Amino acid sequence: MSKGLLLVGAGGHARSCIEVIESAGLRVFGLVDRDTSMLGGDVFGYPVLGSDAELVRLAKESDGVLVTVGQIGRPKARVTLYETLVLNGIVPVNVSASTARVSPRASVGRGGVVMHQVVVNAGARVGVNCIVNTGAIIEHDAEIGDHCHVAIGAVVGGGVRIGAGSFLGAGAIISHGVSVGPGSIIGAGCVVMSDCAAETFMKRSA
Repeated sequence: MSKGLLLVGAGGHARSCIEVIESAGLRVFGLVDRDTSMLGGDVFGYPVLGSDAELVRLAKESDGVLVTVGQIGRPKARVTLYETLVLNGIVPVNVSASTARVSPRASVGRGGVVMHQVVVNAGARVGVNCIVNTGAIIEHDAEIGDHCHVAIGAVVGGGVRIGAGSFLGAGAIISHGVSVGPGSIIGAGCVVMSDCAAETFMKRSA
């Protein structure tokens, strides 16, 4: 019998990922978290096996690894964990929920998680270590760079380019053909109709 996946991070995002993993018919080996007070506990019945210091050892004992630290704004924590795994010869898996629709003509990079009710349409490309959260839509031929988070209900139009390390908040809409520069934060509910430079910070007006 397979051991299952090791999840890196035991917070709220991990809880959502567990349901995605289970829906995909996969198993969970256990979790690690930097908070050592969680050791010996569990998340939905899956044991917290160690801290980040034991990440590489536990990863090699599992059947695969998924970074389940969330990303609100900057992706530094997720990037660091992903790169630590890769530098140690461990390439994270990607997982899609049973209710997600990922076109066979689209691609999702390693370490990505595609949550429930997501649509990734034909020709779209999602980079490594990305979160495509519940109900998001990535339209045809859009490109999402590495280490991005497309939050719940966000809509990425056809032919859009999202630079690496960007965050699109809940319900954000990126209009067809627009480019958003790397490291940008597009707040919840924002509508982006024209190209944005790198490190753009956009917040919806009250």
